[in-house]
Amino acid sequence: MAASSASRYCLFLAGLVLILLSLSSLTSLANEAESDESVFSSGATQQQLHVAPAKPTRYLLYDINPGEGFNLRRDVYMRIANLVKALNEVEPWILVLPPWGRLYHWKSRGLNQLKIPWSTFFEVLSLSYHIPVIEYEDYIKVTGEPQIDLVYYLQNYAEGWTDGKWEEKIDERDCIDNQLYKKNSDGKYRGWFWGYSETYANEFKCLSVQAMAGQMLPILTKNISVRSVMLDRADELLHDRYGQVDYWRARRSLRFAKHLRDIGDEFRRINLDSNDEKDKTEVIDDWREMRKEPSSAIGGPYIAAHLRRQDYARNNRKDVPSLQNAAEHLKKLLKEHKLKKLFISTDAPKFEIKELKDHLTGYEVYNYVPPKAVLENFMDGGVAIIDQWISAHARYFIGTGTSTFSFRIHEERQILGFDPKMTYNRFCGDGESDSCDQPTVWNIQW
Repeated sequence: MAASSASRYCLFLAGLVLILLSLSSLTSLANEAESDESVFSSGATQQQLHVAPAKPTRYLLYDINPGEGFNLRRDVYMRIANLVKALNEVEPWILVLPPWGRLYHWKSRGLNQLKIPWSTFFEVLSLSYHIPVIEYEDYIKVTGEPQIDLVYYLQNYAEGWTDGKWEEKIDERDCIDNQLYKKNSDGKYRGWFWGYSETYANEFKCLSVQAMAGQMLPILTKNISVRSVMLDRADELLHDRYGQVDYWRARRSLRFAKHLRDIGDEFRRINLDSNDEKDKTEVIDDWREMRKEPSSAIGGPYIAAHLRRQDYARNNRKDVPSLQNAAEHLKKLLKEHKLKKLFISTDAPKFEIKELKDHLTGYEVYNYVPPKAVLENFMDGGVAIIDQWISAHARYFIGTGTSTFSFRIHEERQILGFDPKMTYNRFCGDGESDSCDQPTVWNIQW
């Protein structure tokens, strides 16, 4: 973590601990008052004075299907974050950020990509401007033990949709599949828990869900004796108000860590003649005070392209162009916008990147290759963020259809103030016409 980010986070964490201690003190005082009515002047009881006991802080944890990628996990964070926002309208809850690790697309060898804190990739202080959050290891320190009171495993309904109709519902059911959580001889449930073998749960239940995230609120608030709850397979829950104000507030709070943005900015400056002042892409520290008008950003003098390959190219052949066709389309765009520089973000192997560059002779083609220190410190997730940050600042962006990696760049460019016409674009696949449908524009709701 960069020094400035580390100091800001330490201040945030210290403040959070003070809040927790204050809540604990308030609870103790309220309990004392309840048991000793003499503390109230003139002999009035607590009930007569309408003084309610302070509610103890509760914690929500979650995990996701292990097969899901980095960018889908960011989307699930927003769903759960807004659930926590709703919970805090009832009683104090803190979201415990699930450590990153063991993702399918993180394939760099020799790296221990496990138990990665959110501060490696994102500004935790920025997240806290939307809802109360805490890293998992800090949760252990605050609560004093690596334990979770109750795990809900979210699953589909065994019978599927009733009469072919989708309706919101949640029911406690028997578990459909063999679960990853096993009750040991000590009566505690053991499972993956992000690689923390010492972590355990006291209770485990399966819920069949077909609902928006907000439908969990009455289930989570009804059992006040449970201090910490984990939702596993939280990706089963849907956005409550997709694309609306709270969606965008959660998304805007999900700001990349400054140390990663700095690396991307340096790459832009050295290779792409791009900086925030010239490109009109300045960022304010507090996202709540930052509001860019559409088309206010110009972007650097380069085109950025996200070209998904590997498993995506194999499984979506009709929607993905060949390298030659992608290069031909990029040549047209470079000529149309009178630009000579191109930044490529791709998971393609080295020989395919070379082939693509060979098709683009006469243009300056760049892709980010992390130095050893960057890869070791920030791993594959950090490198992906640097790619996205550079792509988000281009004059024009074109991505891969239905890719969440591309979609996150669309959102980043909306936040920075780019014209949607320069943002919501995708390559047409070899099995499509040149006038294939382009991505749906999702404008920011303030």
